[in-house]
Amino acid sequence: MSKVLVIAEHLGGKLNSSTARAVSAAAAVKGEAIDVLVLADSVDAIAAEAAKIDGVSRVLTVAGPENAHPLAAVLAPQIAKVATGYSHVFVPSTTFGKDVAPRVAALLGVAQVSDVMSVEGAHTFKRPIYAGNAIITVEANPAHAVVATIRSASWPAAATGASNAPVEALAPDIALPAHTRFVELKQGASDRPDLQSASKVVSGGRGVGSKENFDIIFKFADKIGAAVGASRAAVDAGYVPSDLQVGQTGKIIAPELYIAIGISGAIQHLTGIKDAGTIVAINKDSEAPIFEVADFGLVGDLFKLIPDIENAID
Repeated sequence: MSKVLVIAEHLGGKLNSSTARAVSAAAAVKGEAIDVLVLADSVDAIAAEAAKIDGVSRVLTVAGPENAHPLAAVLAPQIAKVATGYSHVFVPSTTFGKDVAPRVAALLGVAQVSDVMSVEGAHTFKRPIYAGNAIITVEANPAHAVVATIRSASWPAAATGASNAPVEALAPDIALPAHTRFVELKQGASDRPDLQSASKVVSGGRGVGSKENFDIIFKFADKIGAAVGASRAAVDAGYVPSDLQVGQTGKIIAPELYIAIGISGAIQHLTGIKDAGTIVAINKDSEAPIFEVADFGLVGDLFKLIPDIENAID
């Protein structure tokens, strides 16, 4: 019978919503148990959050100063040790998960399944390939554990609040590598919603024209309480930092509302928003590919249209 181990992602003592999405994927396996593993220096608050996610059987914790920062080289051996007896190990397909999961798979001697967007059976999954232009069905060997990253944008977050799973502390007996050490974390501070979890996102592209002009995107996003994103072209042009990039080589998101401003709609970008609820495009080129996927489109000068929209909101 299947038993799924979900690796919790957290930052600053708070659980990331991607963990609840990975639990939804674990529930689709229809196994006998779903356990969440929390590795941190201080685990209590994070474990308490994880215990409230519906469907979670147990929360397992490994506490220690070596887990104060999410270093894949340090976490992976511990995860592999705890994973003994589990049929599946699920990790969110975020920067954290893409860093940790390959090491866990290598330590367990299995091939990783990446970006799972659908569970067809206990060992059969669907995932996107070719920049999302095709969906492939992957069948894992049932004789071995499945290590998979879960495409967060394709799964709803499991409900929280109704459950209160037991918490169990573990102390795996394993020698940890000493060749990797934490130096520092540089993290941009913002009062805006987080790009990967926001329900509304406003993104700007090359059509915005300059770094200075991008202020119109920030102001519009602030007016409607949205996160800010950007196309790769805007990032490459230096309009905004790379952590705002949406697309195949950036962040994969699934907001309820996505507004693309001055974005032509390259395949790489569309891959990052394919699971968005409603897509609105604003572009002066009526032939731009973004209009093929948009639910609503406005053709015209963004520097005239956005103020008009803001006035309508006011």
